[in-house]
Amino acid sequence: QVQLVESGGGLVQAGGSLTLSCVVSGSIFRIDYMGWYRQAPGNQRELVADIRSGTSPNYGDSVKGRFTISRDNAKNTVSLQMTSLKPEDTAVYYCVADVREPGAYVGNYRWGQGTQVTVSS
Repeated sequence: QVQLVESGGGLVQAGGSLTLSCVVSGSIFRIDYMGWYRQAPGNQRELVADIRSGTSPNYGDSVKGRFTISRDNAKNTVSLQMTSLKPEDTAVYYCVADVREPGAYVGNYRWGQGTQVTVSS
């Protein structure tokens, strides 16, 4: 069974930095897509950043220039470096990956359980 486990969330002051990590484990043949989404109370889940194999990263407008996504294909991990954090970055951050299992023709999108990021003013 495929699992995604996030880590690295916490409380930070405005202007500070945090790095989130997500490890994908289980029966994995290939991971084409990995990304981070976030959801604040009362808001819809929104894209933070994502990266597809062989392409450049893609960022949400509100985080461009402040956040950096990276992936390690050998370790099946994706990280999100967050700098110059603002109170409006406060949300639960979710990792997502399109995981293709051995023998499968297509992948399935899997989500982690989320990690809380709180930025105090």
